[in-house]
Amino acid sequence: MPGSRCPLPALPVLRWLPRYSRAWLPLDVLAGLAVGLTAVPQALAYAELAGLPLQYGLYSSFMGCFVYCLLGTAKDVTLGPTAIMSLLVSSYAFQQPAYAVLLAFLSGCIQLAMGLLRLGFLLDFISCPVIKGFTSAASITISFNQVKNILGLQGIPRQFFLQLYETLRRIGETRAGDAVLGLSCLAALAGLRAMKSHLPQAVPTAPLAVRISHLVVWICATARNALVVLFAGLVAYSFQVMGCQPFRLTGSIPQGLPPFRPPPFSLAVPNGTVPFPSMLQDMGVGLAVVPLMGLLESVAIAKAFASQNGYRIDPSQELLALGVANVLGSFVSSYPITGSFGRTAVNAQSGVCTPAGGLVTGALVLLSLAYLTSLFYYIPKAALAAVIISAVVPMFDAGIFRRLWRVQKLDLVPLCVTFLLCFWEVQYGIVAGVLVSGLLLLHSIARPPIKVSEGAVLLVQPGSSLHFPAVEHLRNSVCSRALAASPARPVLLDCSHVSSIDYTAVLGLAELLQELHRHGLSLAFCALQEPVLQVLLSADLEGFQHFPSREEAGEALAALPGWERCRELGGSRTEPPTSPAQSTGLIQ
Repeated sequence: MPGSRCPLPALPVLRWLPRYSRAWLPLDVLAGLAVGLTAVPQALAYAELAGLPLQYGLYSSFMGCFVYCLLGTAKDVTLGPTAIMSLLVSSYAFQQPAYAVLLAFLSGCIQLAMGLLRLGFLLDFISCPVIKGFTSAASITISFNQVKNILGLQGIPRQFFLQLYETLRRIGETRAGDAVLGLSCLAALAGLRAMKSHLPQAVPTAPLAVRISHLVVWICATARNALVVLFAGLVAYSFQVMGCQPFRLTGSIPQGLPPFRPPPFSLAVPNGTVPFPSMLQDMGVGLAVVPLMGLLESVAIAKAFASQNGYRIDPSQELLALGVANVLGSFVSSYPITGSFGRTAVNAQSGVCTPAGGLVTGALVLLSLAYLTSLFYYIPKAALAAVIISAVVPMFDAGIFRRLWRVQKLDLVPLCVTFLLCFWEVQYGIVAGVLVSGLLLLHSIARPPIKVSEGAVLLVQPGSSLHFPAVEHLRNSVCSRALAASPARPVLLDCSHVSSIDYTAVLGLAELLQELHRHGLSLAFCALQEPVLQVLLSADLEGFQHFPSREEAGEALAALPGWERCRELGGSRTEPPTSPAQSTGLIQ
């Protein structure tokens, strides 16, 4: 139709593919290679963190790249296994690949349903203090979980406090080779990270040698995980050739691509079979925690990089993309995936132009599965532990405690509850933090700030909308001040900050009108917003009267001589109080 706007294509890929420029191709390929060189060693390390055979990390690293290329709306985001998801999988999959793959399928179904029903707003109920408390605790938990691999210890339990006790008790059993290699890898990763953060921008007019040197340093710093793992593998192979092996090695990884098959809906065990309902019961609250945390992590990363690089995303489409990626990923033995902050940062810094860079990353992972798994045998576990620790240490935000103490001390409560309980069990920390945040939110709704000014009239100004938990608080605040005032004076309710009101609040206002009337006082309303005014008019309250603004209310009330006529209308001979000498209070 003439003058109508063309709707956006249903598939996000159709928004950028028709206008794809040949100049973008080298940048997308370079970014895809850089992310792939980061993704492969991280995939092996995260599978170890999840308590799964290492090939499952690679199985989880390619489907998300392909799906997001078609369905994603952020050019920078890369999907795959992450430290947070791996930690959650270790808690809910019980080191059983069948549980992990089924969890990916069910998480994807929940994420798809949330995207189709546009339920992404539910993520808004997970407050920033809860997220920071969880990620900071996860950073410590994950890092300490890898200390056993750095020290070469075996048989350490996975529960944090038992892990802490056993590690300290058995620290004398540390293998010198693993400890030296692990600490060397950590130092190398920290140095390369610092080198990249201090690397100046390339100058196009600089001499060729300078530009080449800049490119070499940038590649080394960007692909630092791959370089460190490669170096450690070469060291381990050298010792193997010499006939001694001071390191604990990754071991054999099955070569070849995973079969395409449905996720397992039952699990064969020595005593029989674990049926689908029992598997659901075993995973319990993980069926809610894993998909929600996956959505939260992915959407937060997409929004951050979209804001940083000047484009917009569609949050509902992001939910759909993640859901489809997890559902399809479960058919290739993937465990739950989400957006990776570290790999997304590499993608953005590499100058990626479109989501097509994910195709190169996915292809590189597939090539590794098809041809390189035999080389992974010699990767020391200490090197993979260093990769994980290097990735999660930046997640710890020590400054959040100081910022909340300065800005809003009450938010320290959900932060500390989440942070401390996550050391016991992740699900308890997240659920308790959300509940505490919800209670604080409900308290602010039930006890909104109410400003009361005493003058010729009693001016009452609620600070937010009126809903049923706040009605009794408002009635008590008004009655206690109005009935105690001497001489008696009418009440003017300034509703300029009230944008919504429910039926229970209307009944409460009707009872307030009647109670003030029984004591010879009147109640008038001013500055009612249109939706609130329509609700009150529809309720047909006895004695209801309203004025467009506080000033007009003052003029109308002041026009009536004497208290008796004042009480008939609910006004006063003077305007509402405005001078500093008047008594003003804030009731909460």
